[in-house]
Amino acid sequence: MINKPDSFGIAKSKSTQPELPMPRTPMMIEKGLTLVDAINEALYQELERDPRVVLLGEDVGLNGGVFRVTDGLQKVFGPDRVADTPLAESGIMGTAIGLAMAGMRPIPEIQFEGFLGPAYDQLCNHAARYRTRTRGAITIPLTVRVPWGGGIHAPELHSDSPEAIYAHTPGLKVVCPSTPSDAKGLLLSAIRDPDPVVFFEPKRVYRSYREQVPEGDYTIPIGQAKVVQEGSDITVITWGANVFQCLEALDKLPDDVSVELIDLRTISPVDTDTIVQSVQKTGRCVVVQEAPKTCGMASELTTLIQEHCFLYLKAPVQRVTGFDTIMPYYKLELDYLPDAKRIVETIGLTMAY
Repeated sequence: MINKPDSFGIAKSKSTQPELPMPRTPMMIEKGLTLVDAINEALYQELERDPRVVLLGEDVGLNGGVFRVTDGLQKVFGPDRVADTPLAESGIMGTAIGLAMAGMRPIPEIQFEGFLGPAYDQLCNHAARYRTRTRGAITIPLTVRVPWGGGIHAPELHSDSPEAIYAHTPGLKVVCPSTPSDAKGLLLSAIRDPDPVVFFEPKRVYRSYREQVPEGDYTIPIGQAKVVQEGSDITVITWGANVFQCLEALDKLPDDVSVELIDLRTISPVDTDTIVQSVQKTGRCVVVQEAPKTCGMASELTTLIQEHCFLYLKAPVQRVTGFDTIMPYYKLELDYLPDAKRIVETIGLTMAY
């Protein structure tokens, strides 16, 4: 028999009643929120709203996480709601799955995307399968927060882009926001979703971009892409930090090239309708991803476009990607990642086909 949430002593815990508010600072009000600010605010609001929500992970409590995304939350909600764990990703994920099965809404943090490996079995062979395994009797409302991607000169296993691995796993939803406002709305949707969600947070954008973010409670549907810029000549599809490299590339293109830029935001489930409508309109497409080229999401999207838009295409779909090698160290890292120059060149070749 599955225990109810209050049997853990959490729903009735004094720590579920915040003693301190977390107002926005004058800088946040004037200049907007960073991605870190927006995620922290979303976590605070959900911890305050729903006593079933708990955070767990390495250093998420006292230190506020390696990127300080959870900074201040343990002070407000206590160690029962924001729990530091041992350095054991499999244990973190297994504990979170047990909490979710028992009616909680756990949010485990895996400190870097490369550390998802030890938790793979728990996440993909258990969390992703429980709805099917139990014929719908048990769902796993689990949101796995993961700092993701390169561009910050981190050491090995700290700069990868493994999103295609998890998008390939039936039963998992995979979200990759690019902006603070999207991150907050998508994270609130993920936490409230009945199924496990892997929430990849682009490290390059954590503090490099600010925008105004609604203060209140709002959600963005999982599986809905965003048309960042409308255009008529060519469609560019990307997600995560590469949205900003694509925007930089668009500024360098000739004025007579009209680009429609799509930020997928969610790669599983992918927004097929938005992609198909755009490519049928423009007849050309370039997909930009940070991950290695072979078997990446760009490959899947290229096939999807070929299946639905073949008779509309004026040129083959092109990809701008990382390379089929391990992410290099500091001096070569930016040469590995797609940049505006490579994106501009590929758009030019596609337009000239």
